[in-house]
Amino acid sequence: MASNASSPIRRTFATLLKIGLYGFIAALIALVVAVTVAMNSLPSYQELVRRDDLGQMIRVRAADGSVIVSLGPSFGQWLRYEEIPPIMRNAMVAVEDRRFRMHPGVDALGIARAVTVRVERGRWVQGGSTITQQLARNIFLTNSRTFGRKIREGILALALERRFSKNQILELYLNRVYFGGGAYGIDAASRRFFGHSAKTLDLSEAAIIAGLVKAPSNYSPTADAEAAKGRARVVIDLMRRNGSITAVEAAAAEPAAVKLIPSPRQNSVRYFTDWALPQLDTMIDETVEPIDVWTTLDPRMQRLADTAINAATPRGAQGALVALDRDGAVRAMVGGRDYVTSLYNRATQATRQPGSAFKLFVYLAALEAGHKPDETIVDEPVTIDGWSPRNSNRTFSGPVTIREAFARSINTISAKLGQEVGFRTVADMAQRFGITTKVNTQPSMVLGTSDVRLLDMTRAFAAVARRGVAVVPYGITKVTTADGTMLYSHEDDESRVLVAPWVAAQMTDLLQTAVLTGTGRAAHIGRPVAGKTGTTSSNRDGWFIGFSSGLTTGVWMGRDNATPIPGLQGGRAPAQAFNNFMTQAVANRPAENFEVQVTLPDWQVEPDAEAWYGSPDGMMVDPDGNPLPARNPGAPPFEDPVASAPGRDGGPRDGARDGGVRDPADEPERLDEEWLDRAINRNREPVPERRPRPPADRTEL
Repeated sequence: MASNASSPIRRTFATLLKIGLYGFIAALIALVVAVTVAMNSLPSYQELVRRDDLGQMIRVRAADGSVIVSLGPSFGQWLRYEEIPPIMRNAMVAVEDRRFRMHPGVDALGIARAVTVRVERGRWVQGGSTITQQLARNIFLTNSRTFGRKIREGILALALERRFSKNQILELYLNRVYFGGGAYGIDAASRRFFGHSAKTLDLSEAAIIAGLVKAPSNYSPTADAEAAKGRARVVIDLMRRNGSITAVEAAAAEPAAVKLIPSPRQNSVRYFTDWALPQLDTMIDETVEPIDVWTTLDPRMQRLADTAINAATPRGAQGALVALDRDGAVRAMVGGRDYVTSLYNRATQATRQPGSAFKLFVYLAALEAGHKPDETIVDEPVTIDGWSPRNSNRTFSGPVTIREAFARSINTISAKLGQEVGFRTVADMAQRFGITTKVNTQPSMVLGTSDVRLLDMTRAFAAVARRGVAVVPYGITKVTTADGTMLYSHEDDESRVLVAPWVAAQMTDLLQTAVLTGTGRAAHIGRPVAGKTGTTSSNRDGWFIGFSSGLTTGVWMGRDNATPIPGLQGGRAPAQAFNNFMTQAVANRPAENFEVQVTLPDWQVEPDAEAWYGSPDGMMVDPDGNPLPARNPGAPPFEDPVASAPGRDGGPRDGARDGGVRDPADEPERLDEEWLDRAINRNREPVPERRPRPPADRTEL
């Protein structure tokens, strides 16, 4: 009976055994097919050496050629297997795959050991991946922790072992694996952490590098130097146990004594690179080959700007500065007090009210409409559509020149000019000069109630300094490949004229007066400076923007949440920061006097004898503009037709009465504004007599 009972069990067992055997054979066949297919689809060894799949390396250079930032993967020299120090090869094998020379790409014992530990501890503590599997994952797969990815990883590892030798696989691995700090490969890691080629690595250095593969972010010397050195001691002990080194060599190694290169501080230069580098997408198509980006940044000016902002910005506030050369080249850019704690670039991203700095566009529109700096306007109460601006000193000064009104930042005069030329005209002027944010056309806009960016405002002032020619800020001068092939080169465009040269010259006159006698006196640096302050209500924002010696600099200060800052005014901390920066920034440049007097067109020139009675080519005309007959060469000098015209009593104007004594009534009429009024029947309103006024409070709104 027992024999009969066991017979079905034996048959069932035999059936299951056959199924298992057939399944194993089928799986083996499938594995062989999969490995064969994978092996035939693998790239060649030379294609794997290129490392194009790791991303693009970008070296950003300053104007002097020095490298200020390296972005993307960092590649060192590709080292052939024979060039890699044996101590480095042994260290990597000891810590990552001590059975590397024995398995076919997948280590069954390693997998079994990892599964056993998983069962014992309830979680994955160690992986069973070989060096070959890690290479397959790094090149072809992702780091996702899925069973399917693990199967593909194993198949690719077996294919790699069939296609390449053990030495080639180790060479690929050591030149491609990521070691942290942006470094791919042992040579890049050695140069990044120790400052020399991987060809000269000693035992302690090799142990530090080998220990990074397990967790580059945790053990990288750039993240935690002590953790990296501690991990190196573990690697050295493993090498001793595996027989790679002797006990004496292990005892002599001192990872703690290895000198590491400090990681460069992420300072304010990154504000500039974060702004400039995204522009590469519109300049070049190269996205694989390593490139060098040559920029306009002046390292010395950048340090000066960083120091000036941190020294002058009030406690609890932020500051920003941007400096443009005469063609728009960005020489310095600071977007905040500390890039590490705040990546927000307040020079290019923040939009804030500019206060009276916006009056630049009001006065540009007025000057373009025909107003002159010496023209007189009455400072008096004004109401526009229910809005009544008031001056910061709460008083009115009566008749003042446009120059004085701008220098003292008188709000009522700005309101009058804005109403006269049109608020839409002022907004158009702002946008013409490069303001990219929306500009409202409410009457109060003349006092700077529209949000703007510091870079845009600085660009506008730079265009005035350039005599009305548009300035486009740029940060990249050229882009080249690693071998020097030119991919992009910047070209300056001077063809776009925003305002006539005489308008820019008159505006410069006003801006210079604002620094010499007005609200911007703190910005004076001992050479010609033109600029304007700006302060918003409740001291939420402080601005100073100005130019000297071909350099235009804009400064903004305030809090990110726009809360008031007691005592913050454009003429104080921002003007002081401008002063501190510009004093040294332009020290090596020759001082330049401003061109505030330029030749005006005929319709702008005051009438004189030549304009009314003659022309530069010598042709004579009568008082009605009709040409006079040409004189004979021997004729007496030409007589002024007005001077020789009959006098009031019918006698000659230049004749003598009563024995040659001239009557004042017989003097020639002066060709002045009064004469012109009579000539064209123009009536002028009498200019009010200027009244004495109390000393002005020069603080602006």
